[in-house]
Amino acid sequence: MHQASPTPAPGILLFAGDVFCDLVFAGVTAPRLGAEVYADAFTVTPGGVANRAVAAARAGAPTALLSRLGDDVLGRHVHQILTAEPLLDTDLLELVAGHQSPVSVALTGPDDRSFITYEEPLGPLPAPDGIGPVAATHVGIARPLPAWVAGLRAAGTTVVGGVGWDHTGEWSGGVLDRLAEVDVFVPNDVEAMRYTRTESALDAAKALGEHVPLAVVTRGGAGVVAVDSANGVVVEAATIPVDVVDPTGAGDVFVATFMAGAHHGWPLETRLRFAAASAAFAVTGLGGAASAPRPEQLRAFLRSADPSGDWSFLLP
Repeated sequence: MHQASPTPAPGILLFAGDVFCDLVFAGVTAPRLGAEVYADAFTVTPGGVANRAVAAARAGAPTALLSRLGDDVLGRHVHQILTAEPLLDTDLLELVAGHQSPVSVALTGPDDRSFITYEEPLGPLPAPDGIGPVAATHVGIARPLPAWVAGLRAAGTTVVGGVGWDHTGEWSGGVLDRLAEVDVFVPNDVEAMRYTRTESALDAAKALGEHVPLAVVTRGGAGVVAVDSANGVVVEAATIPVDVVDPTGAGDVFVATFMAGAHHGWPLETRLRFAAASAAFAVTGLGGAASAPRPEQLRAFLRSADPSGDWSFLLP
């Protein structure tokens, strides 16, 4: 993927966090006690931070994955899948002897999802050593950031922050405080509005823009809005309507392909459109990593959907 005169960002994209083995059952809801239900489809796929790493690599950005798996049948299977991905470096994906790999069972449909997850904590991830220049990294900011993130940022790495659903319902102001430690923040609209106590995605993005140079708020089928406070601009991009099969990992695919767009040197609006289209494609299949589009798949999807606008930047 390229455009006429791109200026690629130097270095790799680094994704750190927990990798899961996802068992995805589609077209089914959780059964009532004592009952059995049958799914319409099933897949086994890497999950967790692997969703983002795979999506970025498939979008054409050299990518590294910092994580740990167990040296068990699930961990080895996931490791094999990830190692086979072009442009994805798994040298920092450690297999820990005697450890049970995290596993998540997803019961999913177009409108709702249920999960059963098992994970044995291993403690903080070690600092990544000797990996060369890192153009950008993605970290969760629901908790304090690992110490090595500040070191990368001081060396010129763009730090992209994300959050998940706050099951406590507190939506702590500590998240807003930690925005000072990142350069870009990419939540969904519900998360953004809860943390900022606002009533719309646009208002939330503007409020977040007071804490971070670039706030990008995804809005599902309504597209995405970004407030680039560093340059004083607001940019919106539409998504592409699709029949949703599995929404799992759509946010991961969005943020990863958005980061890959910076690697290609694309302007903000182009990166938003590219990421929105990639996420739209992803929800038409099962799983996050498994459904992240490769370049030829995304081009075929766009030819079929025929959205408005200039998509020539995706020409091979």
